[in-house]
Amino acid sequence: MITPILMLGAGRMGGAMIEGWLAAGAFAGRELMIRDPHPGPAALAAEKAGAVLNPPDAELAQARTVVLAVKPQLWREAAAETAAWLGSGAVVVSIAAGVKASEISKAFGGRCVARVMPTTAAAIGRGTASLYADDPAALARAHALFEPLGAVVALTDENLMHAATAVSGSSPAYLYAFIEALEAAGAAAGLSPRDAQRLARSTLTGAAALLAHSGEDPAELRRQVTSPGGTTQAALDVLLANGALPDLMREAVVAAVRRSKELGA
Repeated sequence: MITPILMLGAGRMGGAMIEGWLAAGAFAGRELMIRDPHPGPAALAAEKAGAVLNPPDAELAQARTVVLAVKPQLWREAAAETAAWLGSGAVVVSIAAGVKASEISKAFGGRCVARVMPTTAAAIGRGTASLYADDPAALARAHALFEPLGAVVALTDENLMHAATAVSGSSPAYLYAFIEALEAAGAAAGLSPRDAQRLARSTLTGAAALLAHSGEDPAELRRQVTSPGGTTQAALDVLLANGALPDLMREAVVAAVRRSKELGA
């Protein structure tokens, strides 16, 4: 039995999960218990749908699944406040970046733990989640939580969670930063800010949809829209000159991996 699900934290990511579950009909509001001192719109909407918001300690024993969705710096505090009240069979699913499963299990009294690195597109059923657990039951629990929210990738080595965080969990921000820069460049080239915004956003979301729909390798799609000596080639000569973009992305991923390891130290 996977429910009731106790959400420890319902901020940006936890809230996205709640929104996605309710929208998909994966779990009903009455199957959720939410602990958050400052509940946001997602938690409040779930409460209206039947979720229990900030239940008393004694009710935590009902939880079958505990989602640790607080900021990494606060996870120990959350564990200390709740672990003693949980039932012995509760499974913990953590989305705290960088924090090892063994540390989480220890803080939660030896309970089974799965680690997940999700993305906020879970709110619209288009999320991506990297999963790891050495316990089959915990891994199955993580699959049950995240398969309704989008794509799921199960990792075989916990150390790979750092790379998954850098390549998936953090990467939506890389794309948003790229779109910001492209919009600004379009405006600098003479487009109105509104037209630059619409052109950049519509084109890039369409390109991403084509990539997902076609199944083609991105390198092949790039070649298909790049005429030799044309405008696209001129732009790519700048982006790819001397490995500029690939080198920059490698540096960005390395920095994110390093920070993920620091958060778990």
